[in-house]
Amino acid sequence: MINLEQLYTYKPSFHFFARQLMYPEKLDFHPQLLEESFAPDHPGAEEAKRYWKLMQERSMEQIQEMYTETFDFQKDCALYMTYFKFEEARERGQMLAKLKLLYEMFGLEMPDEELPDYLPLMCEFLYAADWRGHPSAAQNLRMPMAILEDGTYHLVQALGKYNSPYVHLVRALRHTLKACITQGEPVSEHD
Repeated sequence: MINLEQLYTYKPSFHFFARQLMYPEKLDFHPQLLEESFAPDHPGAEEAKRYWKLMQERSMEQIQEMYTETFDFQKDCALYMTYFKFEEARERGQMLAKLKLLYEMFGLEMPDEELPDYLPLMCEFLYAADWRGHPSAAQNLRMPMAILEDGTYHLVQALGKYNSPYVHLVRALRHTLKACITQGEPVSEHD
């Protein structure tokens, strides 16, 4: 079961994850951004700090180059969370359609140029969607949470293989997601 209150508490960190997983801009590395996104007891704080420290050692040009090399040229580091499981199978298309409907149900419009399983977009959805008070929110959020759990599992494996600083960011995201799941009910086979 998804703990909606916990998920709501971590909204600022989902915004941080979304920004850090998009093409890097100078504003994404403002010194206060990390502090504003993670309380000291946040389950993803330590990994996020490791990521942040490694990124602060690089120039913006180096960060942008690393981002492009990692996410644009490494097939196993795709930021499309259903790609790892379904690649181009018909099931993936069905999953993408369900995600798009879910976003619309919670009042968010999908950008035309992006697929709904794009990791920064999924994180932005968790940040921006207002599910509090929605009678079936916990049930409806199970699907994106399971997709995130499965997709980020594969992504962490690939990023670790390349010794990428982004591995710490995605681990922080996974720790955050795990903290939002009530114990006793696995979301996917990677629990």
